[in-house]
Amino acid sequence: MEEMKLMLVDDEERFLSTTAKLLARKGFTVFTALSGAEALENLKRHNIHVVILDVKMPGMDGIAVLKEIKRSFPLVEVVMLTGHGTVESAVEGLKSGATDFLSKPMDIDELVQKAKEAFEKRRRLEEKILTAHSDICKKSSG
Repeated sequence: MEEMKLMLVDDEERFLSTTAKLLARKGFTVFTALSGAEALENLKRHNIHVVILDVKMPGMDGIAVLKEIKRSFPLVEVVMLTGHGTVESAVEGLKSGATDFLSKPMDIDELVQKAKEAFEKRRRLEEKILTAHSDICKKSSG
């Protein structure tokens, strides 16, 4: 099975580098982005499975980035992250396709658990797609 590739997206450089180091120590392949635009570029270049995405960022905010990820990379699972903990942004994120939501400061093990759950959700979806594709191919050839 393919290893999970994570991307952290946050405009707080210190949070980003510290969290990325902690995740790398736990054995994860981690990409980082300081903005929504950088995150979308990373997604074009790398096969990233799970994005941990900050809601409040200058320029393109997390909800706008989430909507673009879901439009352009529908299999990528997104966990929203906020230091502001607003219920409204959590609800909007979940309605827009986020898998889950975390509030800062969060425990690194909680982040890992949410990322693993998101990756598992993606893996199950990929299996369903492959099974459906295989069934279609069998029907059209038989």
